[in-house]
Amino acid sequence: MSQNHEVVWASCLNFIKDNVNRQSYKTWFEPIKPISLDKQVLTIQVPSLFFYEWLEEHYVNLMKKAIKKELGNEAKLEYNIVVENSSGSKKPYTINMPGHPATNGHEQGVNIPMDISGSIKNPFVIPGLKKVSIDPQLNPNYVFDNLIEGECNRLARSAGLAVAKKPGGTSFNPLMIYGGVGLGKTHLVQAIGNSIKHDYKSKVVLYVQSEKFINQFIDSIKTNSVNDFINFYQLIDVLIVDDIQFLSGKERTQDIFFHIFNHLHQNGKQIILTSDRAPKDLTGIEERLLSRFKWGLSADLQAPDFETRVAILENKMYMDGIELPKEVREYIAYNISTNIRELEGALISLLAHSSINRAPIDLNISKEILKNFINNVSKELTIDHIQTLVCEHYEMPIDLLKSKTRKREIVQARQISMFLAKKFTKTSLANIGKYFGGRDHSTVIHACQTVTNLMDTDTLFKEQVEDLQKKITINYN
Repeated sequence: MSQNHEVVWASCLNFIKDNVNRQSYKTWFEPIKPISLDKQVLTIQVPSLFFYEWLEEHYVNLMKKAIKKELGNEAKLEYNIVVENSSGSKKPYTINMPGHPATNGHEQGVNIPMDISGSIKNPFVIPGLKKVSIDPQLNPNYVFDNLIEGECNRLARSAGLAVAKKPGGTSFNPLMIYGGVGLGKTHLVQAIGNSIKHDYKSKVVLYVQSEKFINQFIDSIKTNSVNDFINFYQLIDVLIVDDIQFLSGKERTQDIFFHIFNHLHQNGKQIILTSDRAPKDLTGIEERLLSRFKWGLSADLQAPDFETRVAILENKMYMDGIELPKEVREYIAYNISTNIRELEGALISLLAHSSINRAPIDLNISKEILKNFINNVSKELTIDHIQTLVCEHYEMPIDLLKSKTRKREIVQARQISMFLAKKFTKTSLANIGKYFGGRDHSTVIHACQTVTNLMDTDTLFKEQVEDLQKKITINYN
């Protein structure tokens, strides 16, 4: 009956196809090849030990039903597993089901390398051949609840939430998050992963840094296990690769990643990437990969604005159950403006000092403790600093302060800047005018008088000016 093994297996596949979804069938059953049929023992070939173990873990009962349906209750299934051993031979050996592969292999006189017989080729977890378990490599503390939203990350965070709700089912595939160091890329992508693991228990989620991916690929070359490496990554439902820019110049790694990317994308799996720059600015990456990075959505993370920085600090304080005076929080937020990691590091330093010395933290102590974090504690206040402060407060570019426009909101911001420059610097009126588009001293006098008059008659305006003065006092006194 050996000539009928293909017919029998085709009938088994028809039964299996009716009991699994299309994607699972394509991934796990189409690659199987029927080898032989001896009485009621059907032998099939699978591409790797890892592939075999996945079938045993997830589909063994279904396969038993299928073969018994075709060959009767005494039917048995054997596997012919392709193994790449250390000598470079790819000769398959047979493992009888349901026995363990190592035992059966030795009974048949097969020489199995120790690193293969004792473990699955899983680059992250080596649980032995009894059970497959893939650790997602996620930090459980990275969740959406403690990822503060601001203008700096609104698009990226919203896209991340959409992907988390419907992984692989949105147009954001791949989702590329890019931005500078310490802006929250890793937090965001791991928050997506944690959300998916919470809502989709059966999905296989994996976070990997690109450098680890590269090193794993190199190890797979050394141990002749490249097929296992590829098979492992192709079974992931949600693949998150951090710092993809480090693939630059790694041609063989890019080639492998290209094929893994294609397989996952074509099978509706979600791919999430991070980079320190936009896809168009990546160098040393093959064009075919870059074009795929642009298939989905590329969203940037920018430096957080003042309000977002304060919110990040307050959230961190709430999570840690501590309290700091408002002026201390604002001092940290104003002086550490480009890196969330440093922002939180400064807060941790203050907490450590407070705990060790059992003393409350005030503004003066904060300035002393954070002098290594903040380089501008004793910096001289300049008109440039005042202009930056005012423009940040009113959310407008500095160029508008120096322009000829007479729009009311621009004129008012310009007048406040002149008023503060006169009050907090020793610059002459003529020089102040030069900083604002070459205006003369009489314009500065008029601006200062206008601000003073408005403060006397408009309570809201007075509060805005006093708030700006307070910020200057905190940061430059």
